[in-house]
This record gives sequence, C-alpha cells and structure tokens, in this order.
Amino acid sequence: MFTEKDKSQIMAHGLTVGQAERQIENFRCGFPPLKAVAAASPERGILRLSEERMHRAVELYEREAEGLKIVKFVPASGAATRMFKELFGFVNDGKRGKGIDLLLEHLSEFAFWPELEKVLPSDADDRAKVDAIVNDGLDYGSKPKGLVTFHAYPEGARKAVEEHLVEGAMYAASQGAVRIHFTVSPEHRAGFESLLKEKLPMYERRFGVKYDISFSEQKASTDTIAVNPDNTPFRTDDGGLLFRPAGHGALIENLNEIDADIIFIKNIDNVTTDARKGDTVLYKKALAGVLIELQRAAAEHLAALRGGRADKEEVARFVGEELSIVLPEDYDAALLERLLDRPMRVCGMVRNEGEPGGGPFWVANADGTQTLQIAESSQIAPEDMYLMKDATHFNPVDLVCGVRRADGSKFDLTRYTDPSTGFISSKSSGGRELRAQELPGLWNGAMADWTTVFVDVPISTFSPVKVVQDLLRPQHRG
Repeated sequence: MFTEKDKSQIMAHGLTVGQAERQIENFRCGFPPLKAVAAASPERGILRLSEERMHRAVELYEREAEGLKIVKFVPASGAATRMFKELFGFVNDGKRGKGIDLLLEHLSEFAFWPELEKVLPSDADDRAKVDAIVNDGLDYGSKPKGLVTFHAYPEGARKAVEEHLVEGAMYAASQGAVRIHFTVSPEHRAGFESLLKEKLPMYERRFGVKYDISFSEQKASTDTIAVNPDNTPFRTDDGGLLFRPAGHGALIENLNEIDADIIFIKNIDNVTTDARKGDTVLYKKALAGVLIELQRAAAEHLAALRGGRADKEEVARFVGEELSIVLPEDYDAALLERLLDRPMRVCGMVRNEGEPGGGPFWVANADGTQTLQIAESSQIAPEDMYLMKDATHFNPVDLVCGVRRADGSKFDLTRYTDPSTGFISSKSSGGRELRAQELPGLWNGAMADWTTVFVDVPISTFSPVKVVQDLLRPQHRG
C-alpha cells in the first residue's frame, strides 16, 4: 500500500506506518456506534443543584482556589469560516438571503463597525461593504474567531479572546496568576500574541491580577491520512500523501501537557458581555466546587478500598449515586478501584432550545457498567436514534476537569480515550473529493473513560457565535 517514499513521509510527520495502516482500516470498516442506552435527564443523570448545594460548592471553590493551580483551556485554532460563509456567498456568487439583509440593515450596530467604517470608501455599495468584512479591510474571512471584534463597551470594543481574559480574572485566578492556555493554528499564533501583548497590561491593571498566557498548536503527529472515495490513499499533485488535522479530539495531547489541579474548558466563541457574565461566573465556581467535593470523596473511598477497610456496598452506593455509574451485578473491589482512580470531569448541560451540539447520554460499556457520555448524533446507531427525542439537554462545552490523583501525580489522559469513536467526513482538495478522518472528539471519545458528572446550568451561560449575525443577539449587545 505504501511506497518507501510514503513511509518516509509518514515517519517525518511523526506517525508510524502501523498507525497510518490502522487509519486506512478505519476508513474501510468505519467506526462502531456508541451503545447508547438512554438520554440523560434531570430525572436520571443530570444533577440539579439545590440552593444549598450551590452555595456550598461555590464557597468550597472560593476557599480552596488559592491553594490550587488552575488553568483555563480555550480551543481557539479554528478559522471563522462558518461564521462568514454566507458573506462569502454574497461576495463571490451574489447570493443574497435574509442573513445578508439583516447584516446590512444593522451594520452600524456591530461592535466591529467603527473599524469597518474606517476602511470603507464613502461610495461603497452593499457588496463592497460585505467584501470589506471578509477580505481586504477587516480580513475576518481568514482570521480565527478569537481575533474578531465581538462586543462594544464605552471604553472600547473587545475581541473574543479578550472576553476570556476578563472571565479568567473573575473565576480562574489562583496563586497570584490567571493562567489561560489557548490552542491555536500556527498561522494565527502571531496575531494572538500581538493582540495580547498590547491588551494584557490594561486588563492586569483593571482586575489587579497577573496573566500567565500560554499557547500550543495541534501536533502534526495527530494528523490523519486522507483517502479517495474508494479508500485508497489520496495523492497530491506531486504524488505525496495528504495529511489533515484530525479535529479537536487531537487536543487531548495538548490538554495532557497542562500542569494544573483544575482545568476549565470553554470554546473561544462562547462569551457574553460583562453585564451578563454573572451566571457564567457563578456556575463555573459551582461546577468546580462539585468537582472538588467528588474528588475528595472518591479519594477517601479509594484509600479505604486499598487499605482493606472499605464497606464495599457503601463504596458502590457512592459510585452509583454520586458518580453516576451503573454497576453490573457482579461488580468487585477491583472494578470499584478502577472507577475511582481515573480523571474526573463535571460538565454543565443546558436545556435544549434548538441549538446544535452533542448531548448527554447513558452508554453501555464492555466492563458491564453504564456511564454518562457526551455523544454527537453521528455516533448514535440508526436503530437508536429514537433516543434523541428524549434528550432534554445538550452540550455547551462547559467542562471543569480534575486531572490529578489524590497523591498529586498526573493522570496520563491519553490512556482514558476510546480510539473506536471517530468520525468520517467528505471533504475536497484541489477540487477533488476525498474522505477525511477525525479522532474521537475532545469531550466525546477522547474523554470516554473519565468519570463524568452532568450538572444542569442555565441557558444564560451559553452564548455562542456560530454565524456573524449572532452578534446581534441580546447576549452580545450590553
């Protein structure tokens, strides 16, 4: 299948020939669907915090935060292609729909309007105005979302990445620093670094904090080989193999290198204005407090098991009721110990109001347990799609992660993935059709073997910007 030249290219990319062959086999055989059992709901699997529990969790986090190393992890590598897709359709092909009409009618209300106005000729027609947004002018069509101006304030507009600086100061400060890690594309890194160098002093003065900003890029060794529609290796014009980034699931490698006790994960575009940040800050602290509570209880049960002094039924009750794991009837101490000794995540779940995104499900596992997973619709078998109608919540990507054992050692997160949960999609290169493969999603299969707890959070904590017109929504306008 591979020539000697291919093998050299594969190894130069950081992959082994065996890995490339397994990727080809995945294209041929496909990925098995998840064994979904039921949609998680507030009646089963999604915790609704009482006022007392909320207060206790927030108080615990605020009390403990200073002694913990906390990092805010923000995937920010994607270009804003989808955000401006309709605008490119208008500029390139003259396709004008309701979205373009809405954009132009309210153009002066966007936070980026003052920047746009400076680069527009006085006689610019509608097409020229839109062209200046995505091409020469603001050049948003080739920039990542993090560098797009989202919100207007009296003291000046903020780009999406700046809102994460503000959020970080509000709930992720510890040990004298606000640590934020951005995963970026190589071509965008300089833009992030330049903006943050300019803006950090202002935010440090405003919030009385010091920022510790770090970056990483998706590793080339996590790329996957592309194939033709017949599953043979796709060849570029010079006869070489084509490798493609394998989606955000590859970021488990980046996450694994973060040195922290607690890691908050949130997408770059899910931000709101200062006037509406209250719920976001409150629930971030609450989720972290719940994580600390559960980690400590799990550590106590684990120590008791290993010390031979545990009440096995009491440990099983904790695993079932607090960690949301359904045990098989023939469970033993070894299974309990394994379930207590692994990474833990507490995930906010928002009531479904028609937004796209994966959802919370109960999934059957090979060890006889049933656990909570974040699943995309593409992972559900056709015969199980009826379960989707019972879904009351969806995943807003609002995670708080515990990645250390009780003794302070770090888990190797790459050992807690499910490699069999990937995605196959149809793409193109140079006008030629190809098939691409994505690794298990970061919060899907890449965290499949984590202990997962779902918590109901209000819709006010979720304000993504999927298309540019979303910036006209109330949550982005004061």
